[in-house]
Amino acid sequence: MESKDQPKEVFGIIYHPKETGDKEKEHAHEIFLISWDGRPVHVHPFSGVTSFDVGHRHRYIGTTKPAPSGVPHRHAYYTVTTVDDGHSHVIEGVTGQAIPLPGGGHYHFFRGVTTVNGMIPHRHAYAGKTRNEI
Repeated sequence: MESKDQPKEVFGIIYHPKETGDKEKEHAHEIFLISWDGRPVHVHPFSGVTSFDVGHRHRYIGTTKPAPSGVPHRHAYYTVTTVDDGHSHVIEGVTGQAIPLPGGGHYHFFRGVTTVNGMIPHRHAYAGKTRNEI
């Protein structure tokens, strides 16, 4: 019997760019997940416009973090808004559960408030739904 606390099998590819010049001692790795606990992973594009506050609004666009396909799941998301009125905000959170689409695939609702920023400190509300999985 499998325990819920037991580690999940993760399979992916680590991309290590070739280093040149002065950055030989600095490097980074990107991890492209392929499966999680034996299931393929997927992401969703999302975009929208924040609420109108303190005389302006912001636009945002991003892609959710990967999650396993074919099981109940949610996605983490993170992006930075456009610069409007001299500043930007961070948008991050976790989507709601998957909602099936009639022709196959699914989407997720998301909502929240941005970080506080601006000459007059403020935040914006945002809400929307992701596009279909990719």
